[in-house]
Amino acid sequence: MPSESVILEGHIIDTRLLPAVLDEILAHDGTFEIADLKVGVKPEDTSFAKIRITAATEEELADLIDRVQSHGANPETIADAELKPADIDGAFPPGFYSSTNLETHIRVEGKWVPVAHTEMDCGVVFADGQARTIAMTDVRKGDLIVMAGLGIRVTPLARPEGEARNEFEFMSSDVSSEKPKALIVDQIAKQMREVRASGKRILWVAGPALVHTGSGPDLCALIRAGYVSALFAGNGVAAHDIESNIFGTSLGVYLEHGIPAEHGHEHHIRAINEIRRHGSFKNAIDAGVFADGIVYNLVQHNCDFLFGGSVRDDGPLPEVVSDMVEVQRRLRDIIWGDSPNGDGQLIGYCIVVGTMLHGIATGNCLPANVPLVCVDINQATVTKLMDRGSFQSIGVITDLGLFVRGLAERLA
Repeated sequence: MPSESVILEGHIIDTRLLPAVLDEILAHDGTFEIADLKVGVKPEDTSFAKIRITAATEEELADLIDRVQSHGANPETIADAELKPADIDGAFPPGFYSSTNLETHIRVEGKWVPVAHTEMDCGVVFADGQARTIAMTDVRKGDLIVMAGLGIRVTPLARPEGEARNEFEFMSSDVSSEKPKALIVDQIAKQMREVRASGKRILWVAGPALVHTGSGPDLCALIRAGYVSALFAGNGVAAHDIESNIFGTSLGVYLEHGIPAEHGHEHHIRAINEIRRHGSFKNAIDAGVFADGIVYNLVQHNCDFLFGGSVRDDGPLPEVVSDMVEVQRRLRDIIWGDSPNGDGQLIGYCIVVGTMLHGIATGNCLPANVPLVCVDINQATVTKLMDRGSFQSIGVITDLGLFVRGLAERLA
C-alpha cells in the first residue's frame, strides 16, 4: 500500500497540532505509524514528530498529504513542486493545490520560494520567480498553477512568548460567556495599541447591531483616535448609521429614547434615497445631508471602507458593491494594503462585531498570523467562525455595545 512520511515541528503538543493530524488521517481511512517523536521538555522547547502515513491508493494518499499539510505537516521527501498551466480562464487544473492561511513555501528548481498573500481555499500561481495565492475567478489560461503533492512546505503558527503567550492562551481557550469581560477588553485594547504602534492597520467588520445598540458614537471615537484603519460591512450598517444621523432613529426607533418614531419604518429608505440623489457619501456630506456618524467619520478621516451588498438590500446605497467577486477583490486589497487610501501596510488586527457572514468571509481571507477577535452575544456565531479554519480567532461572548464602549473608554 502506498505510504509517505510527513514531518511536524514546533509546539505541536500544547497547540494540539499532533492529535489534529492523527485525527485527520484516521477520519479519512488512512493509517499511521509514529516513526520518531521528540517532545520538548521546557515550555519554550519545540517538539518533532515523524509520521508514516499509509492509504489504500496513491490518490487517497495524495489527498491525505494535502489534508495534513493544512495543519503544518510536510512530506519528508524533498522534490520540486509540480507546476501546470491553467487550461481555461476561471478554473484551476484538476489536482491543484488548495492553499491554507499558514505561511507557505513552494520548491522551484531546488529553491524554496515564499508564497505571498497567504489565504485559505485558493490556489498558488508562479510567475516571474515569485509565488502568490490566487482566487479561482482570477485564473487566466496559461497561468502556472501549483499542483497538490510534493514541493510544498507549510509552517504552523508559532506560539507567542512570555506575557503575550499567557494572554493568548487565556483569551483563545474554549469559548465561554463566563470569562471576565473587563480583563478581555483590557487585553484587546493593549494589543490594539501595540499593533498601531507597529505601523500595521486595524480592520473592523461590523453588522447592523453595531448601530441598533447605540454603539455608533463609540466607534466614531475609535475612528478619530486612529484605531479603525478600515471597515467592512453590509448595506445595512451604512443605511442605519446615516438614518440615525438624519432622523435620530435606527430601524425607526429613537436611539436616545428607545421608542418608535411615527412613520419611523420609512426613515431608512428615505435616508437611502437622499444619499442616492447626491450620488456618493462625500457629495451628501458636502451638501450637509448628515454631519456625524460612522460613514461621516470614515470619509472625513480617509479610512478605507467596503460595503458589500446582498440580495435583500434596500436601495442599495450608491457606494455599496453588489458584485460579490468584486467585493472579494476589494476586501483582499484592504487586507494587503493595496486599496486607494492604503499605506502599503498589512492588516495587523481584525475585530468582528455582530456579523456572522461578513466575519466568516473576512476570516477566510486573512492570513493565520493576523489575530481576529469575534464579538457576539450569540455563542454559535463565534463558534462557527472558529470552526471554519480561522484558528487564530479569539471569541468573546458579550453584548457588542458594551464591548465597543469599553474599547472606546480605554483607547479614545
